[in-house]
Amino acid sequence: MLVVLAAGLGSRFGGGKQIALLPKVNRTIMELSIEDAYHAGVREVILVINAQVEAAIQRDILPRLPSQMKVTLVEQSIRQVPEQFASYAAQRQKPWGTGHALLCAKAYITKPAIVITADDYYGPTAYQQMVEHFHRRPEDMAMVAYPLLNTLSQLGGVNRGICQLNDDKLISVKEYTDIYHTANGVVGCYEGRQQLLPDSALASMTFWGITPKLIESLEQGFVEFLMSYDNGVKKEYYLPNCIEQCIVSRNLDLIVYSAEDHWYGVTFKEELAAVAGKIHEQR
Repeated sequence: MLVVLAAGLGSRFGGGKQIALLPKVNRTIMELSIEDAYHAGVREVILVINAQVEAAIQRDILPRLPSQMKVTLVEQSIRQVPEQFASYAAQRQKPWGTGHALLCAKAYITKPAIVITADDYYGPTAYQQMVEHFHRRPEDMAMVAYPLLNTLSQLGGVNRGICQLNDDKLISVKEYTDIYHTANGVVGCYEGRQQLLPDSALASMTFWGITPKLIESLEQGFVEFLMSYDNGVKKEYYLPNCIEQCIVSRNLDLIVYSAEDHWYGVTFKEELAAVAGKIHEQR
């Protein structure tokens, strides 16, 4: 099963980034990801979307997907909160974040699933790695992490979650900001201090392999989040934080695999053409 988090509003992009066609490729990034998953053997996909893009997805994207792929659309709505927090939803202006998006699909996640974001292109091998993982270790969560050097931008510094590992198991993901190349190597800021990062560093790009156990933790964690953070009105419930907390609280293993393909992502419309060209070459 594949879960695609496609409910973001794309504020920096200027609208529905998840339904934007890539020039030359004439597909959205989301479609390419679903096709890659299909070729790896996945036959079910859940699209977590917002109401604004549903009509376009139904009209334009679903007819282009493999006919044997079972597709379920799930809306991420601000109103989907525990009843005691309904007043918070009335004050909310945007979705609650990726952790909440996955929680909206909880009724459908009854077996191991690959979770990705709609605006990131991960390459076909990542899906093969995750399918093989669940064949061998169906009870263990996993992630495909990308060599940091393959995720940097020539346009300036980027923010990345750098994986901290114990052998092949994830310990934590630390968020570094303003990561870029220098004459001495790659540097980034963590807690306000610039640090030199190793060339071997792996970055989390939101390619997760989850099990239903995570959903149980998500529900409990979301209630704690709403009780603790500014009434939950402005903060976001981020999936990486949820997964890390689940690893610690439940003493679970999360196996990390190093990606073999390049990652490509789009933040601004001006990046579409360049990203499309790179993906076209890779495919």
